[in-house]
Amino acid sequence: LLHLKNNTVTQSAIKDEWPGYSLDLFTYPEHYHEDIENVYIPHGVIMNRIERLAHYIMEDFWDNNIMVLCVLKGGYKFCADLVEFIKILGRNSNKYLETRVEFIRYKSYMNDQSTEDLHIIGNTDLSFLRGKAMVDTGKTMQALLKHVQTFEPKMVKVAGLLVKRVPNMAESLTDYVGFEIPNHFVVGYALDYNEYFRDLNHICVISKSGKMKYKV
Repeated sequence: LLHLKNNTVTQSAIKDEWPGYSLDLFTYPEHYHEDIENVYIPHGVIMNRIERLAHYIMEDFWDNNIMVLCVLKGGYKFCADLVEFIKILGRNSNKYLETRVEFIRYKSYMNDQSTEDLHIIGNTDLSFLRGKAMVDTGKTMQALLKHVQTFEPKMVKVAGLLVKRVPNMAESLTDYVGFEIPNHFVVGYALDYNEYFRDLNHICVISKSGKMKYKV
């Protein structure tokens, strides 16, 4: 994936043959020792990339206050860190963005398979978005964007930490991409497998034994 900002091209694609890092190089919850294959994206790299995305957002929204719609649960750490970097950048410049955060939750996975249906859980009334410039963070699907658009926001941009290289991939829906990755099922940094692994700081590839151990 080539991301073009201010005539600068940055490469955020992780190659198919990337083996990840050995678990011996990092700290992680020991009870997951047999459940993950490798550290695919270390926490430090994640944070540095999110800081870069915050720069892009500052450039695009410099004259707008923004509403950030965080998609729970998998997007909460990404959202929190992204908003914090936007605040830090604003305090160190003359382009401070007034930023509000709201939350929505949906479920689209069973075990490691994405389902066809999007199930919004909790409040589906997003009327607070009307007339706002907004950034949508977390796992985002076309159905969710369609639902958001019915509330007539002024402008919508989508930030996603991860985009997978799969047939009919939805990179065209994502304006700010952290990493484009191969079609691996990854966990950690709030991404889960049946509610497990959210407590990993790094993004890791789940092992076959891990899938079996926590399968519903």
